[in-house]
Amino acid sequence: MLAADIPERKTVFEWLFWQVGGLGPMAGQAHHFRSYAPEKIPYAIDRYTNEVGRLYAVLNKQLAGKEYVTGDYSIADMAIWPWIVPWQMQGQTMDDFPNLKAWFERMLARPAVAKGRAVAEDLRKPISSNPDEDQEQRKILFGQSAKTIA
Repeated sequence: MLAADIPERKTVFEWLFWQVGGLGPMAGQAHHFRSYAPEKIPYAIDRYTNEVGRLYAVLNKQLAGKEYVTGDYSIADMAIWPWIVPWQMQGQTMDDFPNLKAWFERMLARPAVAKGRAVAEDLRKPISSNPDEDQEQRKILFGQSAKTIA
């Protein structure tokens, strides 16, 4: 899923790194402050929700007239798609991004994506937004520091 043509490969890498350096970290912060932070901080919620919306708009523009992010299905699509799956947790509305929505649905219809989503589905349990629940999960996800790595 990586083009042999050097200019096409460069474009795939650009979008792969766009996900790694932008969408992933910003969506992760949106998830944290919107759903998991024990203290609701309006500035942080607005900051990351708006930034994810901006990134969705960039992706929506890129997808205009394309089936996939760089034209052909690639590792960029594979890396970006999982960060779009929890769009509601990120405070987004897919109807605001029609090209992104169509791409999302194309990705969901791919047999390998459906197969991957089915793996261990019965074992998944979302972390509660209630700080008093799931303390062990919260300790693992949010309670680590340099001292816990020793």
